[in-house]
Parts: sequence; C-alpha cells; structure tokens
Amino acid sequence: MNIDAADRTILERLQTDGRITNTELAEHVGLSPSACLRRVRALEEANVIEGYAALINPTAVDRATTVWVEISVISQEESILDEFEAEVVQHPAVRTCHLMAGDFDYLVRVEVADVPDYEKIHRTHLALLPHVNRIRSSFSLRSICDRTAYELA
Repeated sequence: MNIDAADRTILERLQTDGRITNTELAEHVGLSPSACLRRVRALEEANVIEGYAALINPTAVDRATTVWVEISVISQEESILDEFEAEVVQHPAVRTCHLMAGDFDYLVRVEVADVPDYEKIHRTHLALLPHVNRIRSSFSLRSICDRTAYELA
C-alpha cells in the first residue's frame, strides 16, 4: 500500500489518540468524514493499522518490575526454535519475545510485581522451557523511554 501525506497524518493522529471520532479525525486531516473513514478502513485492511488498544500503566496492575531475559537454546535447528517459541509465549507475564542475532538467541521482556514474583516465573516457566542452554536476567531500574508511536514525517 502506498501511504501518502493524508494517510501519514491519519496514522500520526491515531497513534496519539486512538479514540478520536472519525469526524474529528477528518477535520484534523482536512478530509470529508466519508473520505477519512475510507482511508482508515483501507489502512486497516492493508494491516498498516494492526489494531487498537488501551495503554495501561503497569504499576496500576501490579506489574511495576520489568525483567529483560536473554535466553540461549542448544541449537538453531528449526524444530528446536519452534518448540521453544511455542512454549515461551504461554506465560502471561511474557510481554515480548524476539529472536535475536548476536550473543544469545532470544530476548524476552517479562513484567512482574517484584523480584519474588519473577523468581517464581523463572522456576516454574522459564527454567522449564524446552532446549534452554542459558538464561541471563537483568532488572530494569526505571523506564527512560518507551514509545508507542512512530514518527511518520
């Protein structure tokens, strides 16, 4: 899909206010409401807009501690990676998991209440994942930057 200036303006505004009405969005972009709605639907259908969500303060839901977990597996064989990936995502505290290039195979972000909560997840989930060779955990002291919006200009 070719994204033009009007689409970029729509996307920028929706990133900062996903609850904006179509009429307000159309006014902001300088389009009629029907033209604006057609563009938004086209962006959704092309999967440029993947969905809409509320951003929740982790402290408010007792998930104030972020742990970055570097995991190495025993081999890069496809079946081993597939088994690991199918299991790692099963725990709700696992917020993101990325296959990496470099010194370790996966970088996993876990959000928990506190250190004892992480220890429990480490013992009952992470340490039991298939084909794990090494786990290294680092605790975030505080978040400096955690952007949700992309600059599209």
